[in-house]
Amino acid sequence: MRNKYFGTDGIRGTVNQGNITGEKFFKFGLASGTYFKNQKKTKQVAIIAKDTRLSGYTLEPALVSGLVSGGMHVYTLGPLPTNGLAMLTKSMKANMGIMITASHNPYHDNGLKLFGPDGLKLSNKIEKKIEKLIDAKNTKQLTNPKLLGRVKRLEDGNDKYIHILKKNFPNNFHLRGTKIVLDCANGAGYKAAPKLFKDLGAKVISIGVKPNGLNINDKCGSTYPKKICSAVKKFKAHIGISFDGDADRVIMCDEKGKIIDGDQIIAMLAKRWKIKKILKGGVIGTLMSNYGLENFLKDQKIKFYRSQVGDRYVKEKMKKFNFNLGGEQSGHIILGKFATTGDGLMVALEVLFSLRKRKKASELLNVFKPLPQILENVNVNDKNIISKTICKSAVKKANKLMRNKGRILVRKSGTEPKIRIMAESYDKRLILKCIKMIKKSIR
Repeated sequence: MRNKYFGTDGIRGTVNQGNITGEKFFKFGLASGTYFKNQKKTKQVAIIAKDTRLSGYTLEPALVSGLVSGGMHVYTLGPLPTNGLAMLTKSMKANMGIMITASHNPYHDNGLKLFGPDGLKLSNKIEKKIEKLIDAKNTKQLTNPKLLGRVKRLEDGNDKYIHILKKNFPNNFHLRGTKIVLDCANGAGYKAAPKLFKDLGAKVISIGVKPNGLNINDKCGSTYPKKICSAVKKFKAHIGISFDGDADRVIMCDEKGKIIDGDQIIAMLAKRWKIKKILKGGVIGTLMSNYGLENFLKDQKIKFYRSQVGDRYVKEKMKKFNFNLGGEQSGHIILGKFATTGDGLMVALEVLFSLRKRKKASELLNVFKPLPQILENVNVNDKNIISKTICKSAVKKANKLMRNKGRILVRKSGTEPKIRIMAESYDKRLILKCIKMIKKSIR
């Protein structure tokens, strides 16, 4: 059964509608605080970070109010990448961490991602328990006035995060002589990312580092990689690095301005980690991973399994098979050796560490020939449209046409009011024909 509030990656939606209101965020804070307070009898602490959306100023106080009303002490960190929040939740021994973000969505959306004391995103089972508390009577969860939580702002969250990132690499690792174009999507990584790479000696050309509350992901960041491609060519940079709104995704481009997606980054890391004897078990991809990646890993004698779309499902499968590398084509990549969730900055550092012997990005990162793939998103009012007979019939017909020539995947977006259609085949005309057929049935 589907969750009532939580989607594939936390809770998300349009601000001041549905679940994304101050009233709901009070309840989310009170319910999640109550759940985690009961798991640990020591000092009750929650830490909160956010991206740069204007709505964060309305939702954060409501969330804090719910947490302290239930007796949870709160540290607020301000703008910080999602995995920075996950890392600090663990290192500060907090009961829980909450990231206020809508990731790659436009500014008018917002939401939250919850992390347990281990820095991991919550399981479906825990989410369901919290949902029951959200719908329960608040009076049972409200604490005695003497036991109300306290709130403190910490200004050094980004510095602590950067310190943890650097500790994963040798002391002599530097980026002197490397020119990087960096696009921070006017989002959560706009402070940490430029500082990190400059500290390591790189020459950094930064774009997407002037957030105004409304320009997050607006024609910039990992969902709009054209920006780094043109900037890399203009400034003759060695590599372009582009994050999304909460910096848990990364898309790159090589020195020629060619886009490097998550599948190519995963392929490079898997090959390198296997040679270095760092790779544990194999690789977890998703239903969206390019078939070319699967074939490449097969040739390299590296195990490859697919999970549902969403980095939490990738992480669950990594845990199940004891693998330490997994991710998505969109740039959500989990380096199990270093992180508990997708971390754009960590992945970028690992790629740059691989490039340190002055290899060209085009030589290192174009690892396999991808199967031609087209992804189209269809805006809908009701995502259940794909369960209707007319749509199911079109998908069935498309799959029949694709048999032994490629594959089709039609799914509901877990984060937006969209149906996502993915088709891949060496026959591009067949791809377009199948997508057109399915889109027509949806509309």
